[in-house]
Amino acid sequence: MPEQPHPYDGLSTRDGFNRSLTHFKTVGGMVAEIERGRNLADVLVERLSEKAINPDQVLPMLNALLVDRYHYTVGSHNLSENADSLVRLSAETSGWRAMDLVVAYFHPELGVMAINPKNGAHWEAAGGLKRNELITVYAGTPGAAGKADLLRAGIEALIALVEGSRVKAPAAFRKGRYAWRKPSRHAVEAREPARAPKPAARKSSTASPAAAPAVPVASAAPAPAAALAPTAAGRRMTPMYSIPVTNELFHTGNVEAWKKIIQSYTTRYPGLEVYVFYEGERIHDINTLFKWGKVKHGSAILIAVAGADIRDVAKLQRYLKQGASQMFEAFLKAPVNAVLNLF
Repeated sequence: MPEQPHPYDGLSTRDGFNRSLTHFKTVGGMVAEIERGRNLADVLVERLSEKAINPDQVLPMLNALLVDRYHYTVGSHNLSENADSLVRLSAETSGWRAMDLVVAYFHPELGVMAINPKNGAHWEAAGGLKRNELITVYAGTPGAAGKADLLRAGIEALIALVEGSRVKAPAAFRKGRYAWRKPSRHAVEAREPARAPKPAARKSSTASPAAAPAVPVASAAPAPAAALAPTAAGRRMTPMYSIPVTNELFHTGNVEAWKKIIQSYTTRYPGLEVYVFYEGERIHDINTLFKWGKVKHGSAILIAVAGADIRDVAKLQRYLKQGASQMFEAFLKAPVNAVLNLF
């Protein structure tokens, strides 16, 4: 690694020094967790859910602990196809007792995700891996001498499984002490911060979109922040949901309706983001869906929601379907600067 010309600049201020010191202490605490037999991805996901670390610390921690300290074997791969429904991989890899495994997935929206392939919840949180995106697989035996050939074979087998190939693990994979065990309920409760109380259900005069065009209530102010506090659940992304275009064309009226609906949703849940995809590409500006002139009757626009405490996705889908139909005008009757009270 090339020498940095000013490696200590970050320590020249109190904030920088304290931030670095906190990072070092956190990494030191993770060493103790690994020495007790825990998987680093499990530890990182816990710390992220507790907001004890930031997402941009994940990659440096993986490198510092797995590569520099424990000398894991590492292999990287760009996916040739989308990989969905990977929860099944946990059933296979949980029997690979000969090695500890961590996957770093460079998610195009959520950033670097640390995944324990033996933990089905981690695959579920990732939602699916996207074609051409990068995964890096770490395989090692912390606290013991590992066999490089065996670890390399484990990396290659895991990548093949992610790509959809059928792999028969050799008997050597199943002999060892690196078995994954689901944390006990008592241990999880001891570490999990108390959840914020659920906001009470609010009465709304909004009619069901399936029955008739909605007449949303306009609100100039969002709901109180105290009622919107997210739980300690880790950040994740839902699967992509298809929204059919039933209007003759997804024109400017449909675009404005979608913008109003998404604004209402993100105002109600400020910790959540709504992602829009069309023809495999993420749409950063919804106006381009009309400017392209491609989105006609019968087309499908995909959406997904990302965040910590994801709610009301079914309702969001219903409103977006109405917004993509001939009934879009119901969302445009409110004053220009008002936020619709839909959620």
